[in-house]
Amino acid sequence: MPFQFNFGGFNSGGFQEGGTGGFTPPPKKAHKPRKAIGNAFTRTLINVGVTLLVGLGYFYLELPALNFHAEEFYVFVFLLCAVYCVCAVLTSGFQGDGAKGYFHFVKKQCTLPFVVVIALIAAIAIGAISSWVVLRAGSYSKLLPIQSGDFTAEVEEISYDQIPMLDADSAARLGSRKLGELSDMVSQFEILPTYTQINYQGRPVRVTSLAYGDLIKWFTNRSEGLPAYLVIDMVTQEAEVVRLEDGMKYTTAEHFGRNLYRHLRFHYPTMMFDDPVFEIDEEGTPYWVCSRIVKTIGLFGGTDIKGAVLVNAVTGESIYYEEVPNWVDRVYSYDIIMEQYDYYGMYHNGFLNSMFGQRDVTLTTEGWNYIAIDDDVYMYTGVTSVTSDQSNIGFILSNQRTKETHFYTIAGATETSAMDSAQSQVQQMRYEATFPLLLNIADQPTYFMSLKGADGLVKMYAMVNVQRYNIVETGGTVAECEANYRQSLAHEGLIDTGEAEVIPGDQEETSGIVAEIRSAVLDGNTFYFFRLENADTFYAVSAAENPQAVILNVGDSVVLTYRTGDSGSILTGTGISRFPRLEGDDQLTLTERGTPSESDRETAAKEVPGAQSAA
Repeated sequence: MPFQFNFGGFNSGGFQEGGTGGFTPPPKKAHKPRKAIGNAFTRTLINVGVTLLVGLGYFYLELPALNFHAEEFYVFVFLLCAVYCVCAVLTSGFQGDGAKGYFHFVKKQCTLPFVVVIALIAAIAIGAISSWVVLRAGSYSKLLPIQSGDFTAEVEEISYDQIPMLDADSAARLGSRKLGELSDMVSQFEILPTYTQINYQGRPVRVTSLAYGDLIKWFTNRSEGLPAYLVIDMVTQEAEVVRLEDGMKYTTAEHFGRNLYRHLRFHYPTMMFDDPVFEIDEEGTPYWVCSRIVKTIGLFGGTDIKGAVLVNAVTGESIYYEEVPNWVDRVYSYDIIMEQYDYYGMYHNGFLNSMFGQRDVTLTTEGWNYIAIDDDVYMYTGVTSVTSDQSNIGFILSNQRTKETHFYTIAGATETSAMDSAQSQVQQMRYEATFPLLLNIADQPTYFMSLKGADGLVKMYAMVNVQRYNIVETGGTVAECEANYRQSLAHEGLIDTGEAEVIPGDQEETSGIVAEIRSAVLDGNTFYFFRLENADTFYAVSAAENPQAVILNVGDSVVLTYRTGDSGSILTGTGISRFPRLEGDDQLTLTERGTPSESDRETAAKEVPGAQSAA
């Protein structure tokens, strides 16, 4: 007789008897549907209320633009739909058997959000297709109107005492050092790292706002606001902390309602903005320039600027200008301008040409810099062929206020090649070149750059000819660098000898007949004092620096340079030269005879070995 075992839960029925293998499953518990909250109206109020609260919190923190052209708008709406659906399911109770039952239940509760999401997805798809560069290449290529120009005719030659010598990093170092000198500020405030280059009262400067050191320092100083801003003169390298009578209460460093981004969004909920830029007007009033972004191709393509909102940093007063005031210098950022030119360079001959053949396809180079022209700031960058990036075919200059853009055909070295050339001149010192400025020196397109040591401080300056980048000169000062560069240009036959002479901006030239000469030894150096006819002023000239002064006599015709900052009856002479007198004009002054010719100057300079001809 076979043995049969029956443990709890098992029976003797085998698989062959149609059983369950001897296992009896436990009985299932009946599922109780959760009870819904209140009636349908109450549930709807709760769902909408929670959705609004979450939406307001998200809007306050993330500040999305309520604009169909803004991608963050769709994220915001999707979030609201998701929150509403979750609330609807929770307030209605989980009802339905199995996964299919739950799906139908959720679908019933979230019909409206589902419809909204599907509609937005369709809008995004249509908007993306309508913005696709493959279909709209012609529109993209016309975003930036470009005019051809003559560089030497349109870009004025600049004097050495007007050349901006500071890059952004050097300006930041000067600013930090200046703030460190102010004991009442350095412990409470920091400097915003975003220095803006502007033209202020005819000078190229960089400006930036202060920021609170931390949250505690914001709390203790917020009632007065930020007390000052910094102005860095890019020519004189002087840093100034401009103290305000009333502090700045609306900045990017603020919190809550006075935060600049929040202030903008609450006043202009539908506008899209570029990064705010700190500027000051001609009276020194601080403003934030907030450029308005628009999409001009489809829903998401063709990023452009249409006016700007100016926010007074002290009062918070904001005004939208479609045509911004002339004192504003930066409305169009460098990245928008470069992006729009790249669209032009790539697609002005069609999309297929950009892929196959690539006739006249160009791109901007990697770097950029700024030039002050008249009362505006222009961004410049090099342009190179997409098939060869070893040299530039030209440059663009674009007005950052109006977007007026000129292209100059100047074949030559790229900016990085010029930087390498400059560094090779001082390779034993291991200086690093800053990204160059593009200047007009003696009607020659010229790269100008600073050479910085390992400590980040400027040690020397360099100039490199764009078209012939083997012409490289350096100097310990900008004046010396320019003088050396002009001499090299003259040596290469690119300019006349007369154009190689540089009179510094703090000096002037005069001419006449020597009426009186005196001499004196001062601090071991012999000085000669010259007085010209019909004048009472003496010019003190060092014999060590100007050997020709030793052999000059009363009655000689001379040209003198002197410092303009001096006053009194004795002025500091910096150079003197004699040129041949003509027969019969002994009684004429140089003014009556006219300015000495270049050949006269050269003759005068050669009369005494080592003599200096100042012109």
